[in-house]
Amino acid sequence: MDLHALRHSASHVMAQAVMELFPGTKLAIGPAIEDGFYYDFDMVHSLTPEDLVKIENRMAEIIKGDFKFSKREMPKQQAVEYFQSKGQDYKAELIGNIKDDNVSIYSQDTFEDLCAGPHVKTTKEIKAFKLLSIAGAYWRGDEKNKMLQRIYGIAFSSQKDLRKYLNLLEEAKKRDHRKLGRELDLYSIHEEAGPGLIFWHPKGACVRNVIETFWRTEHLRKGYELLYIPHVSKVDLWKTSGHWEYYRENMYPPIKIDDQEYIVKPMNCPGHILIYKSRLRSYREFPLRWAELGTVYRYERSGVLHGLMRVRGFTQDDAHIFCLPQQLESEIQSVIELALYMMKTFGFDYKMYLSTRPEKYTGTLDEWKMATDALENALKNLGLTYEVDPGEGVFYGPKIDIKMVDALKRQWQGPTIQVDFNNPRRFDINYIGSDGKEHPAVMIHRTVLGSMERFMGVLIEHFSGAFPTWLAPVQTRVINIDESQLDYSRQILAQLKENDIRCDSDFSDDKLGQKIRKAQMEQIPYMLIIGSREAEKSVVNVRHRRKKDFLLLSIDEYIKKIKTEINEKK
Repeated sequence: MDLHALRHSASHVMAQAVMELFPGTKLAIGPAIEDGFYYDFDMVHSLTPEDLVKIENRMAEIIKGDFKFSKREMPKQQAVEYFQSKGQDYKAELIGNIKDDNVSIYSQDTFEDLCAGPHVKTTKEIKAFKLLSIAGAYWRGDEKNKMLQRIYGIAFSSQKDLRKYLNLLEEAKKRDHRKLGRELDLYSIHEEAGPGLIFWHPKGACVRNVIETFWRTEHLRKGYELLYIPHVSKVDLWKTSGHWEYYRENMYPPIKIDDQEYIVKPMNCPGHILIYKSRLRSYREFPLRWAELGTVYRYERSGVLHGLMRVRGFTQDDAHIFCLPQQLESEIQSVIELALYMMKTFGFDYKMYLSTRPEKYTGTLDEWKMATDALENALKNLGLTYEVDPGEGVFYGPKIDIKMVDALKRQWQGPTIQVDFNNPRRFDINYIGSDGKEHPAVMIHRTVLGSMERFMGVLIEHFSGAFPTWLAPVQTRVINIDESQLDYSRQILAQLKENDIRCDSDFSDDKLGQKIRKAQMEQIPYMLIIGSREAEKSVVNVRHRRKKDFLLLSIDEYIKKIKTEINEKK
């Protein structure tokens, strides 16, 4: 069954139920989405969770009625007048954006709605559904417009699929990085500073530093050089790059400094280009691989901000490669291999997408074909399975998107590889060829993790906060049973620190059971329990956060064991 049509139909049934239960409600939009459906309502009544039960009950009655979904067409102006006469102003406004001369209207039972479809045949085909939550949503996503009430729901063709999805939702709630971020003391967001801006606490900063150190090491091994660029630059730079024309709605307004307008950077690429242009380049230098963990700032509407996943200030694991046209495919292939190595190391499955030319683009069709062919050939050369994502390229070129698949089989945006013929032309990025003449360089934009903030959010949810030992902010906690073991316990702690093992201690007066539970709640991989027997025999009692059994080892044996685990990225 077509789940999109099923869920779209369920949104219409939900709208009918709301209209009947709350007369005078005005309808905005109600699409099917990837994870279900929603509908936005303008209504006097403030919806509550109890209302969702009432709406569900009425939906069940409508579905049982086995009403047919019928379509009819109407001229645009007539449709505007028709919906205005019914007090449905939002629908009348939407019609103004439709290019066709006629619009379609779908109806079931007593309900009708402006809609392009598709739908199932009758309401009875909606076998399993559930209303999930209530949220606020600005009309057309604009904070200047009225706040509407949104109801989210889900629908499946069977109760079994619905139960499976609801169980997944419950597991996702337990893994929510916003909840775990607070519980594990990883990061915070402060209203005093502004939404979408992340403050990393010591433990979160520790995990991030481990990731970034690994990232730098691997890039240096692969022939990259590291850069650092300023966070602001003159607005003219962004006019040259095309961002001012194509990307301005995502950029912050200019700030004036000494009668010059400056922009906080939404991208790192123009800065890297300026370094390239600091002197004349020869073909013998290519490929140039320049990488930076560069922090950027982009305007996101407050309604879409979401913990670490959608923020206004974030750090990209960015890199730009300048190469010869004949080096393009091999460089793309090397980037793919590095990205997949990263995914494997962090324990992610992945799915690959080739994103092609969007409606709004710059450059020639020949350039777009050359770039798209290079990306596709690299995928084929590596024998990788991929899907084409039509129209999802960026304005300056096509790209490969690698989506991380987490423990719950959800997909998240991760590595991306983009070919760019636009900036080399706009910035006059040339090199001296073997013929002694100037030629335009080819430029590749790429990330192999994506945004560090989003990557950390995905990582937290993927591991449910229980980071593998090599990533854990505290890898070992030393726990004594009573005061008589304090001296020996402190010796153990010192030896761990001397061997660069991230460790702390719990030498409090709490009972042993309480200390163990606390360490487990904090998701610390290993506890070293030390009582009188351990102190006498100069050993440690090793307990894993997930296991109840203990293992007696000398401290040297334990250090060797955990170092092996860390070195093997386990």
